[in-house]
Amino acid sequence: MNLLDQTLYGNSIKSWIIALFVALAAFIVLRLLKAIAHRKVRALAEKTTTDLDDLVADLIDRLKYFFLFIVSVYLGSRFLDLSAQVKLVIGKLVTLCLIAQGVFWGGGILDYFLDRHRRKKKEEGDTASLMTFAALGFMARLVLWSIAVLLALDNLGIRVTALVAGLGVGGIAVALAVQNILGDLFASMSIVLDKPFVIGDFIIVDNFMGNVEHIGLKTTRIRSLSGEQIIFANSDLLKSRIKNYKRMEERRAVFSVGVVYQTPHEKLADIPRMIREIIEAQELARFDRSHFKEFGDSALIFENVYYVKKPDFASYIDTQQAINLALCRRFQEEGIEFAYPTRTIFISQESGESGLRRPDKSGSGKNPDKFERNA
Repeated sequence: MNLLDQTLYGNSIKSWIIALFVALAAFIVLRLLKAIAHRKVRALAEKTTTDLDDLVADLIDRLKYFFLFIVSVYLGSRFLDLSAQVKLVIGKLVTLCLIAQGVFWGGGILDYFLDRHRRKKKEEGDTASLMTFAALGFMARLVLWSIAVLLALDNLGIRVTALVAGLGVGGIAVALAVQNILGDLFASMSIVLDKPFVIGDFIIVDNFMGNVEHIGLKTTRIRSLSGEQIIFANSDLLKSRIKNYKRMEERRAVFSVGVVYQTPHEKLADIPRMIREIIEAQELARFDRSHFKEFGDSALIFENVYYVKKPDFASYIDTQQAINLALCRRFQEEGIEFAYPTRTIFISQESGESGLRRPDKSGSGKNPDKFERNA
């Protein structure tokens, strides 16, 4: 009998040689195709501005040799007459390798999108997002590998239903134990994605105010005006009412001016016009209104509203100072007096007595003399 016709494990030596040759040739061809495709796509990617071809080149590069080897073995096994059990084992190996290769490809796609967002955040100067995107990447990879492990176990014939149920119960227990940490972690993601504030913004949280210095996975740190650092848990921060002054386009300013009751009617009617002219003369001010608002205890009150075209506090206070100085000069020129708190005292002189007496609530005091003095 010819040596090639001898049988080994149910197949002739010739069949084994053919299968080995096919597997080896397939492995070499697949490696060459991978190298050629990667080189061609990489050369094309260097000539284009889009980064999608970079993703394709990276996915080709992530094609693992063990996957090519298993595929080659599977192709060679097609030339053999194998038992159903061996075919089942080879099929499971191919499936497991395909799952593993899918995980590597999934990781490449995930890295592609994360890198795009990282570059965008660096260009915008939003360094706080980088740490959170790293955490998102870790969690996404954890989910990806968990799904791959469950698929692999199910392919091996292990019932994963009970395992998933047990992991669910265990996950609930772990989540309850670290709920504060998880709450801060998800709050951090919410801050980064929704952007109620970013690093450098001036915010007010309840009675605390300052510039945002750092946005972490658990805490956000603010540098107050007096110099100390204030640390907030991210979950507590999102539960609070936050005022973000960096997002202002204009700053609204309201101030009041009081004049004495002895001011003539003509002057009172002319005061809103004077205030409007003074406000409109300021480069950064946009006049809104000026009205004789009310009769105060010791002054006639005018309420005035204007907008500062720059949101920063320094521009506002400089503009307000210029308005106040101009008001003092204009009122002095017009002979209008600013009001100040006064107190009225009634002195009653009765037969044989003189002195201070509390006014009669009914208003029936006898010819009281009226005096005023500074409060």
